[in-house]
Amino acid sequence: MKSPQLPLDAPYNENQRAWLGGFFAGMHSHLIQSAGSVSQADSRLITILYGSQTGTAEAVANDAAAVAKTYGLKPLVKSMDEIEADALSAIDYLLVITSTYGEGEMPDNAQMLWDSVCAATMPRLEGMQFSVLALGDTSYDLFCQAGIDWDVKLAELGATRVYDRADCDVDFEEPAERWMTAVIPHMAGGAVTTIVETDPRVIDKPEYHRKNPFPAKLLVNRLLTDASSSKETRHYEISIAGSGLTYEAGDALSVVPTNCPELVVAIINAIGCKGDEYEPVNGELMSLQLALREHFEIKAPSKELIEEIAIRSGDQELNGIIETGNKEQLADYLWGRDTLDLLLQFPLCEFTAAEFIALLKPLQHRAYSISSSGKQYPDAVHLTVASVRYDSHGRSHKGVCSTFLADLVNAETSVRCFFTPNKVFRVPEDNNLPMIMVGPGTGIAPFRAFLQERQYRNAPGNNWLFFGDRNAATDYIYREELENFQESGLLTRLDLAFSRDQDAKIYVQDRMREQGAELFLWLEQGGYFFVCGDAYRMAKDVDQALHDIIAMHGKFSEQQAIDYVNQLKKDKRYVRDVY
Repeated sequence: MKSPQLPLDAPYNENQRAWLGGFFAGMHSHLIQSAGSVSQADSRLITILYGSQTGTAEAVANDAAAVAKTYGLKPLVKSMDEIEADALSAIDYLLVITSTYGEGEMPDNAQMLWDSVCAATMPRLEGMQFSVLALGDTSYDLFCQAGIDWDVKLAELGATRVYDRADCDVDFEEPAERWMTAVIPHMAGGAVTTIVETDPRVIDKPEYHRKNPFPAKLLVNRLLTDASSSKETRHYEISIAGSGLTYEAGDALSVVPTNCPELVVAIINAIGCKGDEYEPVNGELMSLQLALREHFEIKAPSKELIEEIAIRSGDQELNGIIETGNKEQLADYLWGRDTLDLLLQFPLCEFTAAEFIALLKPLQHRAYSISSSGKQYPDAVHLTVASVRYDSHGRSHKGVCSTFLADLVNAETSVRCFFTPNKVFRVPEDNNLPMIMVGPGTGIAPFRAFLQERQYRNAPGNNWLFFGDRNAATDYIYREELENFQESGLLTRLDLAFSRDQDAKIYVQDRMREQGAELFLWLEQGGYFFVCGDAYRMAKDVDQALHDIIAMHGKFSEQQAIDYVNQLKKDKRYVRDVY
């Protein structure tokens, strides 16, 4: 079990959903091959393998393929679960593009291939030339670990690294582009390119994306949980009318928040500034107050800020933890603390505006699973969001984006947003196939969208939802809708697990085990198994329950059950949207 993290709605990277939308949109030049250069490389096949949890690495892989084509190469883009380990020995030119999931783990679609590559029976790869692009987030200890592991393993197996691995932080577009335009010429044998300016009149209007979010309006902000609940979960409806944007059930909406103004003022006071100090930010001169409000992550302290506070304060405990490099101990120390807590703890640690800004990370978007079908709601997108609020170290704390939506957005406020497609987390194309959906708490969000999608399609396939939370009386969100879905026959089965409504806690995985025989029958009938929600407890417990159910009711050995689940993953019939 990993160390407990701060109960914040932390920014999502590729592990938790950054997106490359519009990577090439608006570029004013493109690469054109000369005839001689094309003939040099046009028979050369380059394989691009991606490991992706939610779609970013796949998008980057497709963009790398586009660049490869300009060099006369023949790119073959494959998900890591679409290739067997033995096939790697036949690849001469390989690009690996992978995100890192959770705390240094492989993405779901990469795990099986990785396990095979690490096996003692894995053949040598002396004939291969390769390079790795790793996507990650420096706020995690094991930054880009999946990419690092691939880079090391391929070299250990005898492959030749033709270009050094590039490790990308959350703002990955520019380093990813540099890597592509550097490594691909190596793969093409040094083919010569000519830069040709494109007539601006033929450039398509840029789409809304991470660098250019759509300024949407909030239409609905409704409390879903009861006022007496220990949680605060809200339903939002955001207008995308006139944007030209579309989305599918299973996608996510990324929201660019602004920081709490009271927190901004408190931090400015704590560092000994006034807020009217002007500093350059992204090429623009602005006040410290505006910079902290709109441009920097001020809730979760960066590693650099923590280390600088330790140095300036001279605190023996904090310095001792940092010097030992004990990540578990540091996580325990930071539990419940945010940037302001650290500054208040060491009031003699004052900073100039420039010093403080230099120690902060950029403010990132937060991605939320969409809880509506774009077919039923083409002009609006629905979100189901738990507002993060807690008391710690003598202060009330609030999540950045969840309370931005709950408290700060009004009729005059734009919700800057863009879509994060998830091409794998989709309602089955075959409307007759069964769906099993496990989504406790806000994990119900995409499955509300899935049910709306099935309703729109008039799909005859069976639908089974496992849902739960703490208490039925206060936390049964969307109860009326679910009951209506049941009455109409759309929702074939609904199994509920409210953990605190009885002495012994009951969770969704317990309900799965109770209905194991029926669940296995649905899988045997070609059913899809979807999971959404907490990655570190619920998703792992559900995964173990699934293996146990398959072993028991399929009369399989442990290894046979693993093989069965792996086949479900390969067939994209076991898909997770976990965070």
